[in-house]
Amino acid sequence: MAGGGFADGAPLKRAHLYEYRITGYFIAACFVAALGGSLFGYDLGVSGGVTSMDDFLEQFFPKVFRRKQLHLKETDYCKYDNQVLTLFTSSLYFAALVSTFSASYVTRKRGRRASILVGSVSFFLGGAINAAAMNVAMLIIGRIFLGIGIGFGNQAVPLYLSEMAPAKIRGAVNQLFQLTTCLGILIANFINYGTDKIHPWGWRLSLGLATVPATLMFIGGLFLPETPNSLVEQGRVEEGRTVLEKIRGTTKVDAEFADLVDASNAARAIKHPFRNLLQRKNRPQLVIGALGIPAFQQLTGMNSILFYAPVMFQSLGFGSDAALYSSTITSAALVLATFISMFLVDKFGRRAFFLEAGAEMICCLIAVAVTLALKLDQGEEELPKGVGIFLVIVICIFVLAYGRSWGPLGWLVPSELFPLETRSAGQSMVVCVNMLFTALIAQCFLAAMCHLRYGIFLLFAGLIVIMSSFIYFLLPETKQVPIEEVYLLWQNHWFWKRFVKDGRQGTQHV
Repeated sequence: MAGGGFADGAPLKRAHLYEYRITGYFIAACFVAALGGSLFGYDLGVSGGVTSMDDFLEQFFPKVFRRKQLHLKETDYCKYDNQVLTLFTSSLYFAALVSTFSASYVTRKRGRRASILVGSVSFFLGGAINAAAMNVAMLIIGRIFLGIGIGFGNQAVPLYLSEMAPAKIRGAVNQLFQLTTCLGILIANFINYGTDKIHPWGWRLSLGLATVPATLMFIGGLFLPETPNSLVEQGRVEEGRTVLEKIRGTTKVDAEFADLVDASNAARAIKHPFRNLLQRKNRPQLVIGALGIPAFQQLTGMNSILFYAPVMFQSLGFGSDAALYSSTITSAALVLATFISMFLVDKFGRRAFFLEAGAEMICCLIAVAVTLALKLDQGEEELPKGVGIFLVIVICIFVLAYGRSWGPLGWLVPSELFPLETRSAGQSMVVCVNMLFTALIAQCFLAAMCHLRYGIFLLFAGLIVIMSSFIYFLLPETKQVPIEEVYLLWQNHWFWKRFVKDGRQGTQHV
């Protein structure tokens, strides 16, 4: 099998001895931690809507505003092409990229909970500064604080959820992060739809309400338990066992706790986890988890649609209200898709969702490109209503496919792959690469749409062909495999076994 997996008779150590019950304590902790996704989601949803609001553009980007008015009823791909405007969006992700390395230190030395708290405070400050902004410089400073918040939150929350969850439901639990992200996007679109009618300060309300999820996350974070994995890694062994018993709802945790202690002993031997991540034995995690999946998640083109859905729909001939309404529909589709993934990913597996949804996304992008190529004549015609409805439907199908595959699995799968000794460093690399490509796409999408026109969708379709092949040949199935035993997959994979002899033996003190 191309994807590899456990070979017949492969050792599972103590996984078959793990016991658990779903407790209220466990559910509450996971839901509070998952609020970190709402920060990311709210910003994804709100920034695209605000950058299409006339009051916002007139105050900060008057050239874009005048160009928009001149081409109001035209399908002009270039009317929003402004690098300072896109810097407003992408600056956040450049800040998140840099801050995730500080987040790695905090997450490893002080715990996952500490990073969640730091992230919520920084995001609150960013929302407040943006709401009070009087010039572009204040906007960018606010975005930097928001980016630091997202860098810390995205570094810690997926790890927290994966470490708290029992192996058999880890996929569903980890996707709470994606669910709150999608709900944040949806709520932001509804808020934008309402504040667009409040003149001239509605955009301030949209940006300022970012402080609400940040406040909820901070207050909830004060009461969060630390993960057993992190507590054991910090040397708080008895406290780690106590928390493990509480979240598993049983005192029969000897087998799982023994695996945690073994992983912690290996982790403490590593003085430089980033350097260790580059070792040959960690090549699968580096290539798939730290580099491939987080980069490819952005190259699907989905975040371009999320960033600029209102702007894009206006560029394709929709009016201002229709654009915000259409982007709200696509956000609702994203929430629905996340529920589908949550309920089915632990049954059908990660690879099946990646590959099936990838085929759908390719077909949708080609359909959008062909439609625009046939109907638009260098931006001089207004898009026919029927064609506009067709495009919204096709984009919704694309969103449904992304929302059950690359969206949630882009965070779930990397969080499963790294052993404890490189987990914090690995997750920092995931966030760093993700934010780098997010920022580049955010900065380049409108310019690319201006110059490539409908060809941008064909480009994304070609990239999805490449990334689906990457998944088919290189990613083993990780469903229901205990997080501390995922390393066994590499030893039995057709390709990676040549790099990995024994993921737990011969660990170097580097």
